[in-house]
Amino acid sequence: MPKVVVNNKEVEFEEGMTVLQACELAGAEIPRFCYHERLSIAGNCRMCLVELEKSPKPIASCAMPATDGMKIKTNTPFVDKARKGVMEFLLANHPLDCPVCDQGGECDLQDQSLFYGFDHSRYTENKRQVNEKYMGPLIKTIMTRCIHCTRCIRFATEVAGIPELGAIGRGEDMEITTYLEHSMESELSANVIDLCPVGALTSKPYAFQTRPWELKKTESIDVMDAVASNIRIDSYGWEVKRILPRLNNNINEEWISDKTRYACDGLLKQRLDKPYKRENGKLTECTWDEAIDLISSKIKETNPKTIAGHIGDMASMETINSFKNLLNSIGTNNYEFREKPFYINPKNKINYIFNSSINGIEKCDLLLLVGANPRHEATMLNARIRKSFVNKKLPIYSIGDSGNLTYDYKIIGEKTEDVKKLIDGENEISRKILNAKYPIVIIGESALELKSGEFILEGIKDFLFKNNFITEQWNAFNILTQNASTVGAIDLNFLDIDKKNNFNFFDKLNKNQFDLLYLVGSDNLDFVKRNEFIVYQGSHGDRMTQIADVIIPSPAYTEQDGLFINLEGRLQQCIKATYPPGDSLEDWKVFNLLNKRLTNKELFKNFYQLRQETLKQVKNHSDFDLLPKTEIKELQQKSGEFIDEFITIKEVDYYFSNSIARASKTMSNCRAERSKSFKNKTGS
Repeated sequence: MPKVVVNNKEVEFEEGMTVLQACELAGAEIPRFCYHERLSIAGNCRMCLVELEKSPKPIASCAMPATDGMKIKTNTPFVDKARKGVMEFLLANHPLDCPVCDQGGECDLQDQSLFYGFDHSRYTENKRQVNEKYMGPLIKTIMTRCIHCTRCIRFATEVAGIPELGAIGRGEDMEITTYLEHSMESELSANVIDLCPVGALTSKPYAFQTRPWELKKTESIDVMDAVASNIRIDSYGWEVKRILPRLNNNINEEWISDKTRYACDGLLKQRLDKPYKRENGKLTECTWDEAIDLISSKIKETNPKTIAGHIGDMASMETINSFKNLLNSIGTNNYEFREKPFYINPKNKINYIFNSSINGIEKCDLLLLVGANPRHEATMLNARIRKSFVNKKLPIYSIGDSGNLTYDYKIIGEKTEDVKKLIDGENEISRKILNAKYPIVIIGESALELKSGEFILEGIKDFLFKNNFITEQWNAFNILTQNASTVGAIDLNFLDIDKKNNFNFFDKLNKNQFDLLYLVGSDNLDFVKRNEFIVYQGSHGDRMTQIADVIIPSPAYTEQDGLFINLEGRLQQCIKATYPPGDSLEDWKVFNLLNKRLTNKELFKNFYQLRQETLKQVKNHSDFDLLPKTEIKELQQKSGEFIDEFITIKEVDYYFSNSIARASKTMSNCRAERSKSFKNKTGS
């Protein structure tokens, strides 16, 4: 391997590394503003200057390729003087408003000026003033602070895939702006706030709320979708003030979606904090004893076969397991996690997870979408697809119109007949898959909702298995689940299916065969109430509270510990960051109270016992934050009924996808902004 000498220390480096990267391998810290590991190199700020032997001038280490035998100095008076000169130029136009800047305490310019700044300026000219720009409801701009690092421009173009940001003017007159000054339309737009090294781009909803050192910081995971991005929850008292990304190269890298970041203000709105019961058609506040007595008496007088339970999209595995134990104790197996009837096969974990892994997308050499829109169904997974598309020109195909994705793709059909041709090896995409080394096929829930859902899943799986694309080395078969609770619920067998009918629960629900329906956070379940007695347990007064007979308050995902399994089968922990309002009680404790009232026995003695019992049921479990050990064996061959029908990808109401998001003022503003933008584009 080639070697360089950094401050008299010899280090080896890999071909293609820059001088900056080689210096950091040697333990030398290089200041920077424009350079970022996940963006292209711009070389704008010049803060990373170093001394190179035989070079009369200092060099920008971020833009200079490292070569064998280089001798570099990073701590000489020559380098120090050069960096101080750059800092003086950067501060010549920068306003000295740190006390009122939201970036204060987290500002790269503030930190680096401590080492390279002067106590006075030699420039007496008037400082530049720049008009503020409108970038939507999420990003607050104070562009006079901008140092023209262009991180935001490169992110929008390269990562987000929406080239909405650009620069006008040159030199001192250069300004960063959106085209025609409209809102940024990317679901990743707010990541530019984290990237901005100064206070030019800050969080509009968080503006002037708290200082960073006043916040309690909790490392957790996101439950807005099935990707389970790693996040940091910053709270003040019981209020969640903001959510920031946490580095995890296997899942979300260092980005998060706007919904993950900003739906948190919905945790403060429309909260359920006391039990309620319906009397004379009106909901009235009641005590816990009254609520538990009413539910238990209704359960006792109801035939167990007509009692059913349903869990929502953000339920933890402990909640699901304790709820299942309660329903089994009552004597019913009518329970379900699906919000709509889509085909699943729980026999093998391969059948319902993203087997190629999120990281595997970067290895992929051909990608096929079947009834999926990853941009709205799994935003961070979509970002990874775009990364592979940009870096290696990944060919992407789709059966069904996936809408406006952030990369180019080719629609090769819109009917189930096209899937049949793929399985039979009769079309172009079949041959392309067979010629690929690492293909990926992603099946979305919209395809599995069809009458041919079983045919699509089992047929594609059989095709890939027969052609050695489902092996221990590479598994090309992937299911794109949308909800955080889906994989965990299947692992815990929280579903009502048999050999003859995959949709027992929904058939009984539609035929009005349930007398008592217990809903746990199930605000997206679509049904019309008839004569059922409905118990709703959840954190928000959302859709189902309008028809519920008894309402039980419970914590949101930031207010209780819980296990979740993401779409690729990775087990992770959601950590309690704050406490719930009012008289809310953790889900498993509510089920304990009910079971004790019904049978005089507790389901679980404590949370630790519940978690251990839950972990025992996780299929192919290896360890936390690791991919499951999937068993590749002779897969059960099934052949569902083929029906010729269109594959229509159902539109996701992205900003209103769950109860927390619907309670969020910020998400409401984003939704309104997108609607306005759509009307302007279409003229309707």
